[in-house]
Amino acid sequence: MGAQLAKSGGGRRRGRRNNRRAAMSDINVTPMVDVMLVLLVIFMVAAPLMTVGVEVDLPETSAAPMTGQDEPLVVSVSAEGTIYIMDSEIAQSTLTEKLAAITENKADTRIFVRGDKAIDYGRVMEVMGLIKDAGFTKVALIAELPARDS
Repeated sequence: MGAQLAKSGGGRRRGRRNNRRAAMSDINVTPMVDVMLVLLVIFMVAAPLMTVGVEVDLPETSAAPMTGQDEPLVVSVSAEGTIYIMDSEIAQSTLTEKLAAITENKADTRIFVRGDKAIDYGRVMEVMGLIKDAGFTKVALIAELPARDS
C-alpha cells in the first residue's frame, strides 16, 4: 500500500506540469498591420496639405500634366504681387541670385511658376522673364485642372 501512495503522489505532480501551457511560438502581426493601416490613412490625408505653404488661387487648364523625375523648384506670385521661392518671401531684385544659389548654378533645374489668377498676366510673365534671363532653361507655369462634373 505504501508503494501505491508514492506512485499516486508522483502522478499528481506530473499532472500539474502537463496542464501548463506550452510556449507560444507564433507572432501575432494583427496589431502591427492595424497600426500600419492607420498610419497610411493619416499620411494620405496629410500629404496634400504639405505641398506648398503660399496660398495661390491657380487658374484652370485642360492641358496634360508634365511628368518629371527630380523635385522642381517652385516660384509663386501671390495676388498682391509678392514673390516667393517655395515658402520664403523674397524681393524681385534678389530673385535671380537666390535661384542661382539654391540650384548651385545648374541651368537645367526645373522651375515652376505659380501665379494667382487674380494677378495681372504681365506680372507673372515678368517673373518668368527674370528667371529665363538668369539662364534657367526649364521654366513652366503651374495651373489647376478644371473640375469635372460627375
